Amino acid sequence: MTEASGDDTTVSETTVSDSGGTMTRLAGAASARPVDLEVLEAQRSVGADDGWRPDGTAPFLGHGDVLLWRYGPRLEPVRVVRDDERGLVVWLAEDTEVVTWVPADGRQLREIPLAERFVAQARTAVGRWRGSGILRIAPAGRPWSVWLFWEDDGTFAGHYVNLELPHRRRGAETATRDLVLDLWRDPDGELWLKDADELEASVDCGRYSRELADEVRAAAEWAREELVAGADWPLDEEWTRWRPPADWSVPALPDSDEVRAARATTLPS
Repeated sequence: MTEASGDDTTVSETTVSDSGGTMTRLAGAASARPVDLEVLEAQRSVGADDGWRPDGTAPFLGHGDVLLWRYGPRLEPVRVVRDDERGLVVWLAEDTEVVTWVPADGRQLREIPLAERFVAQARTAVGRWRGSGILRIAPAGRPWSVWLFWEDDGTFAGHYVNLELPHRRRGAETATRDLVLDLWRDPDGELWLKDADELEASVDCGRYSRELADEVRAAAEWAREELVAGADWPLDEEWTRWRPPADWSVPALPDSDEVRAARATTLPS
């Protein structure tokens, strides 16, 4: 399937990812425009109150320090690779115990029909990060982070550009919020838009406003222009060769009220 849009972007070939998300191959130039970050900020659930500071500002954590990465109610302990004015780089190790946000009835998220996915009741639960570890790079002030994936044999699998709120920092925590839409970049440079159908479903059910969805799409075009076409530093080849030090252990979740609450509602596996 091939169709032309009203700008310089050509959209062609729609497929489904291994996780069940719709992916559409992108070609042509990005149609970037300024993004209204204040519209996106309305989605922030953690990090807006006093005591949180913008990312890219001191004090910074050191190499190997443990950091708690927050996506709203989701919690993931990671180790710091680099933390400075340019942004945050962390390692999420295989089999890390994490707090996830799951459907309350025990189904997997992809088992819920798209029309119901953003209105279904959910709860926190404790699970584990499956698959090989990933490197995450969150450039300061940008509504995305870049995740580097490797195959089980160590072959680089590609870049996942997760659209999310710019990070806010407090102590050994960073807070953001997922924005549904994503990009995937194959090792050969092919670029795909992921979960555009979910973004539209979020509008149809009233979870997102049309204005918000438009700004999320604009963030995707900004990432295409600055990150991908501009070959910004998170895509530097050095990161595809990076591997964690052999002496790094898997960090644990904190023994906090929210983690204990998630453990209490976790269904037996």
